[in-house]
Parts: sequence; structure tokens; C-alpha cells
Amino acid sequence: MINATAVKKYSISLILISVLSLNSSQLSAQENTGFIKKLIKKFVSSEKDSSRSGSFVVLPAVGYAQETGFEYGIASTYNFYIDKENLDSRTSNVTLIGTLTTKKQKNIKLTSDIWTKNNDYHIISELRFRDWPFNFYGLGNDTWKADEDYLDQKLYRIKLDGEKRFAPNFYAGINLNYENFQFNDIESGGIFESPEVLGKDGGQYMALGVSALYDTRNNTTYTTNGFYGRAKYSYAPNFFGKDNFVGNQIEFDIRGFYPITKYLTVAAQGLFRGTYGKNVPFYVMRELGGDMTMRGYYLGRYKDKNYMTAQAELRYRFHPRIGINGFLGTGSTFSKQHDMRLIPSYGAGLRYFFSLEHNSSIRFDYAFGEQRPGEKRQSGFYLSISEAF
Repeated sequence: MINATAVKKYSISLILISVLSLNSSQLSAQENTGFIKKLIKKFVSSEKDSSRSGSFVVLPAVGYAQETGFEYGIASTYNFYIDKENLDSRTSNVTLIGTLTTKKQKNIKLTSDIWTKNNDYHIISELRFRDWPFNFYGLGNDTWKADEDYLDQKLYRIKLDGEKRFAPNFYAGINLNYENFQFNDIESGGIFESPEVLGKDGGQYMALGVSALYDTRNNTTYTTNGFYGRAKYSYAPNFFGKDNFVGNQIEFDIRGFYPITKYLTVAAQGLFRGTYGKNVPFYVMRELGGDMTMRGYYLGRYKDKNYMTAQAELRYRFHPRIGINGFLGTGSTFSKQHDMRLIPSYGAGLRYFFSLEHNSSIRFDYAFGEQRPGEKRQSGFYLSISEAF
């Protein structure tokens, strides 16, 4: 799942959507005079493709922001079955997002979520390079927009999770996470220079760990029934010395999906992420916001060692190709230094299902957050591929 764009400070974004889905049985149709009609029918028809073919979606994006200048790029995903013959085979996907700006900033991210034959193994991976500015507001959940500090960031990331099925619906495995951060404070004298902010120059770490998953979802892309529970632990040893992060990371992700009618589903999620160590640099702390949880908040507006959130969605798919939803949630970052302060997140969205075979969707969400004294209400528009959870 990716966030193709969101409303940010001083930004004006124009998103152009292009959808394309091809498989080997359709390639010859491009030479026929009726190709355009067949293509239109493919994305309007309510009939499912019986060939269990893959589906591909591309979202070109053009935008402008004061800190980046003119931005252009694509976001795309390919959904497919490893084993087409097995009707219980889960959908695998590979997602690529890449954007460039006229100020020479870059963001390239390649992710995959693979289910092997008979769903025996579950493999998750991420490769990312990000040379992109972001706004830093300080640590804790009581930060203010007036303290906004503009930073340049370079990020290199490698993630790999591999899990094996040991019992029906139960998986366990190992994980690896490497991250390398570099920062440049563009505006000196700001809140980034606060003494409680550790790791101002950046750093690198490699964490190794284990995970366990219990998954009874009827579908991994648009779930209408089932349960998902995943626990993940990792430890970052002192591989690199200096002031790099050494410590533990924990994550618990619990989801439930309850059908009310054939077309109406209630979905709920509880999420906890924690980071522990003697001197925790700010770049490994947990961030609130984004397009997956606590929608309506700039990702990183609130940042601390721990993050907890709960959200629920009412999903109504009134047509095979189209659905709507409403969502609400609450959450907070917190630590020994900063108490928990629950804040709201709520909004609504539209879904277009570009692949009926894989139940794969393009998601349009608009969300609202809190309104702090003297500030405008926080909000954001999100254009993403697949559901938030």
C-alpha cells in the first residue's frame, strides 16, 4: 500500500490517473479495431476475469510544493497469483513509486508482499531511497505548527520479513531492517537544535528479529471477514559504533473484519509500536500520521518513542467497481517524558476497484484531525493504492 500524494504545507497537487491491466491472453486484442471498447468494458464491467490473470495499475502524478518545486513521477502496483490453479492462493503484489523534482530531490520505493504456492511462505520486502525535505515540529504530542523546522533528509532502507506456515493460519519467521539517515538543518536556530533531539547528523542501524502472524482473512486486499494479528520484535546491536541506535523495537498489529450484509463491512484495527534504548535518536522514533493510520495528520507532526492508535471503518461496496467508506480513530505518541494525549482522526473516502479478480482498489480519502488553539484544523487528502488496513 502507498500514499501517492497528500495535502502538505504550501502545496498545490494535480493528480492524473491512468489505469492499465494486461495479461497474456489479451495482448493480441490490441491489434483489433475493438481494442478500445474492450478496454473500457474491462474497467466498467461487473464480470470477474475467469483467467485469474494479473492486474497492473499506474498513477502518474504531477504536483508543486514550495520546498520541492515541480514534482513528477509514477506510482504503480502489480497484483498476481503465484499459483493460478489453487483457488485458495492469496494475492501477491509488487509496488513501485518514484518521483523527482526540479530541485533534484528523489523518492524511490519498491515493496513486495508475496504469498508462495499453497500459501506456505509469506515474504515482505522494501527497498527505498529518499532524498526529500520534511518538516520537524519537535518531540512529543504537544508540538506546534509555529515551531515548524525545515530539514533536508537522505534515507536508505532495506527491509525483509520471511514467515513460514507452521499450522493452519499461523506463521512465524525472521526479519531484517537496515536504515541509514542523513540530515541537514536548513533553518538554523529552530526547534531541531533542542538538546532533547538526539542524532541530529543522522546515523545507521541494522535490526534483526522475529515475528508471528495469525491470519484468517478471506481476502488480503479488501477483507470482508476474518482476523489478522501480527507481533514483531527486533533488536539492533552495536554494529556501527559511535552514536548510532542500539536497542529494541516492538510492534503489535490487530485487525478484525465483520460483515453486516453482503455489501457492508465493519473493519477495526489496533496498533502499537515501541522503541527502546538508552539514547534513542529522533530518526528511529515512531511517527503519527500518514495515509495508513491517523489520517488527517502530517506524518511526523507528533513523534516519540511509542505510538498507539485504534481506528474503525464502515465500508460499503454498493457496486463491484465502486465503494465508499467512513472512518474514525484516535491515537497518540508517548514516552516517560511525554504523557499520552489522545487526538481524533475522521473522514470519508471513495474506492474504485480496478481488478475484480484481486479485489484491488484505488483509494481516495479526505481526513480531518484536531484543531489546536490558534491553528487551522489539520487535514489531508490521500490518493493511494489498496486499503489502509
